[in-house]
Amino acid sequence: MEHTADAEHHGGGTKEVIKLTFILSIPTVIELALGFAMMGMEQGSSLKLAIKGTIVILMMAKAFYIVGYFMHLKHEVKNLIMTIVVPLLLFVWFITAFLSDGNSFKNLKNTYDPHKKELSTQKVEKKEEVKETKTEEKKKAVE
Repeated sequence: MEHTADAEHHGGGTKEVIKLTFILSIPTVIELALGFAMMGMEQGSSLKLAIKGTIVILMMAKAFYIVGYFMHLKHEVKNLIMTIVVPLLLFVWFITAFLSDGNSFKNLKNTYDPHKKELSTQKVEKKEEVKETKTEEKKKAVE
C-alpha cells in the first residue's frame, strides 16, 4: 500500500516537467526569431536597440522562472525569495555600473592624453594588406 501511494505522489512530475519545458521554450523561440530578424538591420538603429531590450527582458523572465522552479522558491515565503532575488539584481546593477565606469574612463583617457587620442584616431591597416607586403618582401629578398 505504501508503495502505490508513493508512486501516485511522484507521478505528477512528468506533467510538470513538460509544462516547464513548454513555458521556457516559448520565450526562447521568440528570442531566436528576434535575433535572426535583427541580423540584417543597420548598426545603431532604434529598432535594433528595442529588439535587444526585448531579448534581455525575455532572458530575465526566463532566469527568474528557472530560479523559482529549480531553487524551489516558487512555494517559499516572500522574505526568503527576496533574500535571493535582491542580491541577484544588485549583481546585475554592479555589472552595468562597472561597464559604464570603464567606458567613461576610456573616453576621458582618449580626450586628455594626446598620445591616446592620436592612437584612437589612426586607421589600422587590414591584415590582408600586411600579409601581401610581407610575402612581396620575402620574394624580393629571395631574388
